[in-house]
Amino acid sequence: MIEVKGLVKTYGTKRAVDGVTFTVKRGEILGFLGPNGAGKSTTMKMITGFLQPTAGTAIIDGHDVTQDPVAVKRRVGYLPESAPAYGEMTVDEFLGFIAETRGFRSTSARRNQVDRAIGLTHLDPVRHQSIETLSKGYKQRVGFAQALLHDPAVLVLDEPTDGLDPNQKNEVRSLIKSMAAEKAVILSTHILEEVEAICTRVIIISQGRVVVDETPAQLQARQPGARLDAIFRTLTQSDV
Repeated sequence: MIEVKGLVKTYGTKRAVDGVTFTVKRGEILGFLGPNGAGKSTTMKMITGFLQPTAGTAIIDGHDVTQDPVAVKRRVGYLPESAPAYGEMTVDEFLGFIAETRGFRSTSARRNQVDRAIGLTHLDPVRHQSIETLSKGYKQRVGFAQALLHDPAVLVLDEPTDGLDPNQKNEVRSLIKSMAAEKAVILSTHILEEVEAICTRVIIISQGRVVVDETPAQLQARQPGARLDAIFRTLTQSDV
């Protein structure tokens, strides 16, 4: 479903992403890890067609992001960092707007998609409230709802549980797991327990390069008995 081939992004003399290559199959939840500034968000923006690569490409469900970014965006649900939205809109208005831009033109079709997304993300108590008045946790859920709205084949989620309380985090993790059988999921997170809870594979990048691509069990086996955060620090500091 996702094939990333030698992605490179440079800003002047700075190489933010340096030849990143990996694949994600349907049914996989890929935990995408790395220290701040490692190139995670930049890579995700290139995969989803929101940033032009300097070199390399990504193929999403058979479509090349450098050749047909619009087709890629139709197949991807993308939650960017900090879940940007139009604050003056209500939750219902915003999701209705997203549904229309996604091609649901009739009132009934838009309503069906909005109701489904609100139900999945438990937003009904605030659906008529303006987004700018919501808590950080609810704003994050609105962002997740817009990513799910068109039932995409691929989900690219940048810190999807950021700002959520423990119960809300568990709800979102359960939702991701329940949908994963029919989708390919890339999940960026700083919460290592999240990797252990739901991810089937782990990629760690450091200084724009992939340093680990393996299962959580294989990662844990590198240092038996060690905490995952200790293993993570060792790998990113040594740049294995």
